[in-house]
Amino acid sequence: MSIRLKFHGAARTVTGSCYLIETGRAKVLVDCGMFQGSKTERELNYRPFPFDPGAITAVLLTHAHIDHSGVLPKLVKHGYKNRIHCTAATADLCSIMLPDSGNIQEMEVKQLNQRRAKRGQELVEPIYTQQDAMDTLTHFEGHPYEMWITPAPGIRARYWNAGHLLGSASIEVEVEQDGAKPLRLLFSGDLGPDNKMLQPDPEAPANFDFVVCESTYGGRDRFERSEDGRREILAREVNEAAKKKGALLIPSFAVERTQELVTDLVKLMDLGLVPKATIFIDSPLASKATAIFVKHAGELQHGGDLSRAFTSPYVRITESVEDSKALARFSGFRIIVSASGMCEAGRIRHHLKNHLWQASTTVLLAGFQAEGSLGRILQDGAKTVTIMGEEISVKATIREVEDYSGHADGPELVQWVRERLPIGRSIFLTHGEEEGQRALAEDLQGIGMAHDCILIPSLDSVYELTGDACAFVAEETHPRIDPTMVARFDSHNDMADLLLDIKQTVDKAGDEKARAVILRRLRRALSGGDAPNPDANRRRPPVSGPSRRSRGWDEG
Repeated sequence: MSIRLKFHGAARTVTGSCYLIETGRAKVLVDCGMFQGSKTERELNYRPFPFDPGAITAVLLTHAHIDHSGVLPKLVKHGYKNRIHCTAATADLCSIMLPDSGNIQEMEVKQLNQRRAKRGQELVEPIYTQQDAMDTLTHFEGHPYEMWITPAPGIRARYWNAGHLLGSASIEVEVEQDGAKPLRLLFSGDLGPDNKMLQPDPEAPANFDFVVCESTYGGRDRFERSEDGRREILAREVNEAAKKKGALLIPSFAVERTQELVTDLVKLMDLGLVPKATIFIDSPLASKATAIFVKHAGELQHGGDLSRAFTSPYVRITESVEDSKALARFSGFRIIVSASGMCEAGRIRHHLKNHLWQASTTVLLAGFQAEGSLGRILQDGAKTVTIMGEEISVKATIREVEDYSGHADGPELVQWVRERLPIGRSIFLTHGEEEGQRALAEDLQGIGMAHDCILIPSLDSVYELTGDACAFVAEETHPRIDPTMVARFDSHNDMADLLLDIKQTVDKAGDEKARAVILRRLRRALSGGDAPNPDANRRRPPVSGPSRRSRGWDEG
């Protein structure tokens, strides 16, 4: 019997996690996540699945983060009828995260369509709606850790704590084989680091045929800090931001990252190590998530500290849109924690739009920023960005702190793999960018893994897991996008950069004549050098008023 593994997401990128186990008796998805990052990657969310949703037998979900669960409502909308298996805490978190995702998509598509209508462009539909997400929740089935389940004929699975997020799991899978012992696979999911505030170190058994391992921080060795050391770093950043007497913006994932940061911020204020200030949690999702974390506090390390932090007088939760907008009118030092963590959606984009141009603002990035995301663009030192069609000058101080990362670093990934040995056939490195994956592959050779047994799949690649070879690609599908465009700046990023460069160059020109020369050269370049002088026949605006032309472009 043929057993195949297909990589339909998180292949040479950190988003869109989606793997398909295919046998003669079943088709089982592991994760069904949303693509983030560049517009080219995000467009994959709108395209048809590279498989028939109605033919999927079961879904195994590692955890609730949107890059792992975010297109489950699309899956159900397009014909999936069966169960979504996960831990009980993951089911609880998805009950708020997926409807929130649907709501965000509806709102953002509404705003986008307003801009598209003005330009005479075709309108678009959201990937799914809030109601689609609510319908999806009826398919969830929660399970305890370390208990075998049978999600599909000939396949059994169990969940191990991955130490990444409340309810997160690595998934052990056994697939029956004709006349042979079951094929053993392990999907790491996202692995948490050592000494994470709320989660234990990752767990899982050993001795697998195949392991699918995340590689987000492959090759990166973060200095391991104690609890006090982590707070010391945060205190340093808060104190520097307070000196500017402006806003400290912390883009943060609403689920777990926000809870960790607020717990530490309140602790620092209680100890007198940072100025006392209002901590605005501007994320309805974070508010709902906190209630779930409190519900599961007994399963968490420092669960009591978390519960106490969110009753602190320093903490204010803004629920309504009006309350969120009102934050722009505050002055003096204040802390605003808002989603999303990569600045790709949600209320944080409005706060960045309102504050990035102010030198008194500090933006503290507290997690991984995917290539092409607004967070990564800021992290890389952009002087000007486009948010919701508007050009914003970046005068704010951009800082980052790695101590709140939810992902294991390079040495921790290597140690996790070492503890899974022996791996009989191959390890697939996923959920990472090329540089990190190659570094991790080299490090794994250092613990005795053979070079040809370390595989880095590309998007939509297919591997046959039976037979004598370690694994081989089955050339039966065409990738949905050029593999070289994954986890890269795309033409949309380049266009935005070019337009900003053009505007800044024209603005800096000394006079109208100099500006006309620049524009004439640009037109000549666009037409291959044969552009006529545009001034001769151009219809000029009436002398009574200025020309009205759109300044923005669709960031999508």
